[in-house]
Amino acid sequence: MIDLERAVGAVVGSAVGDALGAPFEFGPEGAFSERFPSAGHGGEMCGGGGWDPGEATDDTQMAVFVGESLLECGGLDPADVFRRFQRWAASDPKDIGLQTEAVLSSGDPWDSAAALHFQCSQRAAGNGSLMRAATSAVYFAGQGRAATMEAARRLAALTHGDRAAWEGTAVLHELLRVALAGGDPLAALPDALAEVHPEHRARYATVLAPDWHPDLATEFNGAVWPCLGSAVWAVRTTASYEDAVRAAVDLGGDTDTVAAVTGALAGAVHGIGAVPRRWTDVLHVPLPGFGDRVLRTADLDELARRLGGASLTGP
Repeated sequence: MIDLERAVGAVVGSAVGDALGAPFEFGPEGAFSERFPSAGHGGEMCGGGGWDPGEATDDTQMAVFVGESLLECGGLDPADVFRRFQRWAASDPKDIGLQTEAVLSSGDPWDSAAALHFQCSQRAAGNGSLMRAATSAVYFAGQGRAATMEAARRLAALTHGDRAAWEGTAVLHELLRVALAGGDPLAALPDALAEVHPEHRARYATVLAPDWHPDLATEFNGAVWPCLGSAVWAVRTTASYEDAVRAAVDLGGDTDTVAAVTGALAGAVHGIGAVPRRWTDVLHVPLPGFGDRVLRTADLDELARRLGGASLTGP
């Protein structure tokens, strides 16, 4: 059974990490700690790079669309999720992944667009399905490991044709499922890896190993496996939500997504009470394509509790 405070921690924690990391995206390693050398002193939600202070990016926007679809449809309706993504993508959002945009704007049907794109590009292992996992992980957590991981794969496949993205997203869902019930997601890694497709298991075993460090990554952390590995590393090597997301942003590179994934996992581990109020007070999530809606922390809290409630009662 999941803990609703952990569910809120995962959803809000992911959004906070996203907004915290956005101004540092594609910057160098150490830029965050150079500007904010000590935890707890404030000002970290600084904005910049086109982002207002506390403004979440496409990572959280897409997570919200997934969560609202699950609730409104009473379960996973991939066509509905895809339509919401398309509506958003057509509204000229501030940020959207190149591959995600190509898939959503292709005009191809929801159940073949990502696969057709992958056939042509052979490049679809970005972290764009990993970044939006918090809401669906909460919703499916009550259904057990197999159902949670399979739902994750189906959601990832809407925009990413490479199975590597599906498997990484499935592993994250499983780690969150364990954490939401109060378990240790790091201890759950062997069982999660055992469920990974054999062609991708070794790659994930490498980046999720206890002795792996982001400096050992052979690809940019915009790829799904180093992104997930970096998030797990940040949680493994810290003792608080704040320290975990600070470590994630300080890695540089794709800071908003690495911190969003870290924030989801750290939020599930430590609960919403561990997420600093000075960060949640300014958090906001514009939803392009859906009127003038802007979600605040209270709205994300409500969304998470509704998703958690649905998880507790089952589909």
